[in-house]
Amino acid sequence: MSATTLDDTSRANSSDSQWAVETHGLTKRFGDNAAVNDVELLVPRGCAFGYLGPNGAGKTTLIRVLLGLTHADAGTMSMLGFSVPRRRDLALARVGAIVDEPRFHGHLTGRQNLQILAAARERAAKDRIEASLERVGMAQRADDRVSKYSMGMRQRLGVAACLLGDPELLILDEPMNGLDPAGMHEMRDMIQSLVAEGRTVMLSSHLLDEVERTCDAVAIVDNGKVIRQGPIAELLAGASMEVNVECSSPERARTILAATALGAQIDVETSGLSIHLAAGTGRDAIAEINRLLVEEGIAVYRLQEVQVSLESWFLQVTSRLGEPA
Repeated sequence: MSATTLDDTSRANSSDSQWAVETHGLTKRFGDNAAVNDVELLVPRGCAFGYLGPNGAGKTTLIRVLLGLTHADAGTMSMLGFSVPRRRDLALARVGAIVDEPRFHGHLTGRQNLQILAAARERAAKDRIEASLERVGMAQRADDRVSKYSMGMRQRLGVAACLLGDPELLILDEPMNGLDPAGMHEMRDMIQSLVAEGRTVMLSSHLLDEVERTCDAVAIVDNGKVIRQGPIAELLAGASMEVNVECSSPERARTILAATALGAQIDVETSGLSIHLAAGTGRDAIAEINRLLVEEGIAVYRLQEVQVSLESWFLQVTSRLGEPA
């Protein structure tokens, strides 16, 4: 894929706000159901941002509200510093979006579909067709009918359609849904390269592992409400720590450690222990575990901190939602 950079004219016409997307108290109801529930969301510019949650959590509804496809019942929102809906036209001129699965005329080629879409935009959009196809790796298949495309190819053509407007912000709804591992890898690389050009990519997803590999920051949404948000590294730093210990006497080791102030949940495995330490525990605790066991005459063969994944952190966070404060 060839690399391009965000057009300088587009940059100059944009608001100076540091946020690509900003919402306060945003609410959308369907009867008694709050699909978007008092959402406070800040998406920094120039990053890949994941709006993450299970199916039915309100991810697509929020995107539809941002794009003006359905109205909000309460709250305020802006994209690229432009208040929506008051300055929606200025915002959307700089936004490319795919909501649900991208849809094209199957009997036409990829290039012909983009020509139709470009005809409805400003004159410069027609001149971006070839670069957009090249940019998403579709130049060699551009003259094939879309009905012959795989899901991954249709997703990439959808991104090419977004690029016709040279957007500063791309909003992608479940862009990896239905893709095979190779397609996910291609989509991940493409998203990261778009960010490298100076664009912001906000994507919704329920695929936690792919979001962790793709995004710089996330917001976790559940039942329409954002429950955590921020850079992934900072969020995971607040997760509980897991330490695996391989030793000569696992049962005795558990007894020794259970009597300490570590406050750990300890599971005995075949040849060792899996120790779950409370969130915020420093890495000095690992050295302390080793010291305690060695002093008691237990041989420690391996002691390893397990890297916390976004998925395990997500489960920690959501499992605490129903607990009393």
